[in-house]
Amino acid sequence: MERVWLSSPHMGTKEFEYVADAFSTNWVAPLGPNVDAFENQLTEYLGVTGAVTLSSGTAAIHLALKILGVGSGDIVLCQSFTFAASAFPISYCDAIPVFIDSEQETWNMDPLLLEIAIKDAIAKGKKPAAILLVHLYGMPAKMTPILSIATQYEIPVIEDAAEALGSFYEHKACGSFGEIGILSFNGNKIITTSGGGALVSNKEAILQRVRYLSAQAKEPAPYYLHKEIGYNYRMSNICAGIGRGQMEVLPERINRRREIFDSYKKEFSSIEGIQFLEEPQGSFSNRWLTTVLFDHQIFGKNKNEEVRVSLEKQHIESRPLWKPLHQQPVFEACKSYLNGVSDELFANGLCLPSGSNMTAEIHNKVIAHIKKIIS
Repeated sequence: MERVWLSSPHMGTKEFEYVADAFSTNWVAPLGPNVDAFENQLTEYLGVTGAVTLSSGTAAIHLALKILGVGSGDIVLCQSFTFAASAFPISYCDAIPVFIDSEQETWNMDPLLLEIAIKDAIAKGKKPAAILLVHLYGMPAKMTPILSIATQYEIPVIEDAAEALGSFYEHKACGSFGEIGILSFNGNKIITTSGGGALVSNKEAILQRVRYLSAQAKEPAPYYLHKEIGYNYRMSNICAGIGRGQMEVLPERINRRREIFDSYKKEFSSIEGIQFLEEPQGSFSNRWLTTVLFDHQIFGKNKNEEVRVSLEKQHIESRPLWKPLHQQPVFEACKSYLNGVSDELFANGLCLPSGSNMTAEIHNKVIAHIKKIIS
């Protein structure tokens, strides 16, 4: 059996045309017509004031923190159940991450723990500088209570929608709620530019600041003049050409990922002890990755790892759910507000192959092998 990837890039037919055009016109450096067009596509799709395409989602988070004035010693409340790239930029700013556990319904930041953490920080004379939440696996976080809390305490929200392009909460696009939204176009995301990301916002002043800082903070002068430290974070015109073509097939990619989720759920619904992450009312998930939980009271401990290893022997890639950041050695000294949810998810969960380019035949083989392992 050929290698089955968890979520591999899925190219359409237009990407090469846009990239070829960049070569033929010699627009191979950062910025250019593809960058402008790609940013316009993102702006229109998300319903935001503007988008700035960058070299990575991590770069976008770093700039978001810098623009919000996060600096040395500041506290940033960050979701614990996520990839480390959500939190690393906090350390780039010499700020202090404080981790917030998840709630059961969406697996995202728990609003109750969030408010407790805010109250504790304020009582100690250190109001948090920002809230950094994540729409994990494409499932929208509980934005209504989180934004209500953020507004009450006047704390800006950075919305990490790296995994959630095409997901909606109450008919509004994920990434468009916070002060700043973050996207990723890494190779395993629902659409890709091979690498890359974007920062989006409804505030023109923020967008102008991002464009300035991401292009080495060059002043408008006939020579290179710099009054601030800048960053080389802009996306290339070639990568943006890939993004333009990918945006044209985004609805198809979302539909296929949702079909894959529905198929897994249907095939395993009769097996006691297997659970899927359901969409709460008012949420629409792009189903970037299909995730499954094995009830340890039925299957015993480490069933997820048993399944992963067995799939790997068949050249099928699967992956444990994110190891919570409060468990990561690099963050062992950081304060956390925990309820045990993300620890349990990591202990019992698994991401299944979910790529939109996975054929029905291959998908059925994956399902059949998982059933064989379980039986």
